[in-house]
Amino acid sequence: MRRFTVCSSLLALAFLVCVGTACAQKQSWILGMRMGLGISSGGPEAKNYNYFTGQFETVGGTAAGFQFGPTGEFIFERDFSITTALNINTTTGTPIEWQNTFKYYFAIPGSKIRPYADAGFGLIFATGGPYFDIPFGGGAMFPVAKNLYIPADLLFGPIFVTGSTQFGIAITSGIRYEFK
Repeated sequence: MRRFTVCSSLLALAFLVCVGTACAQKQSWILGMRMGLGISSGGPEAKNYNYFTGQFETVGGTAAGFQFGPTGEFIFERDFSITTALNINTTTGTPIEWQNTFKYYFAIPGSKIRPYADAGFGLIFATGGPYFDIPFGGGAMFPVAKNLYIPADLLFGPIFVTGSTQFGIAITSGIRYEFK
């Protein structure tokens, strides 16, 4: 599993470098922070003894928590971009996700709102892992000032953990600044 993590990390880095050097079009970067709600469902359930109540309680199954972290986005050819994010979740075990997505921006004539669809892959570092996920979804970037945006984003998809498959949903917003 460690070899897979190293190989996929090197592949993602090589892809970002190749895209960055091969594009002769006008390029820009967007840096920012994301925060919101992260939900995962379908994990294995376990019984834990609660010393305060003196009873066994079921844990696992569905978990929800706060998700936050920095993002970076490389825009090329005006409508395409590659985004990377480091998401920290407050659910049990504090999983950290390194997420990479490919984004396509839709053009709306006469509007400054930038809707998009995105899909990609991620590595989740948690107890017993790293695990692999395939997020996809979409959202929109709403301009609030010159080169400053507030995004609304919805990502969902399978999370492949040892012995089972979970399903994750992330509903996030944040702030982004575009460097041209």
